[in-house]
Amino acid sequence: MPSRVTYREVDHGRAPIPVAKDFRTRLRGLAFRDRDEAGPGLLFPRCSSVHTFGMRFELDVFFLDEAGRIIDVRRRVPPRRVVWHRGASAVLEIPAGEGGEFSAPGT
Repeated sequence: MPSRVTYREVDHGRAPIPVAKDFRTRLRGLAFRDRDEAGPGLLFPRCSSVHTFGMRFELDVFFLDEAGRIIDVRRRVPPRRVVWHRGASAVLEIPAGEGGEFSAPGT
């Protein structure tokens, strides 16, 4: 069993991605923001699903396992959707097209 990753922020070659730690940040996520206000994205630890209700732009959604490895990717998820991956331990939301350097195994 891999050790659990402690998420602080994720560095993906650009600005570090903040972690949604409190209830309010987790609930709101990137919703109700314009794309330029969204920053580099948001990481949700202890999470296997996200919704895009209230989103004003598409997202690239990365599902991570307990070791922080990418196990699935959903590209260009439009507003008003729910996406999940059974077994994911964290979810990374990035504005669509901004996460090109991330990929799931085998992709």
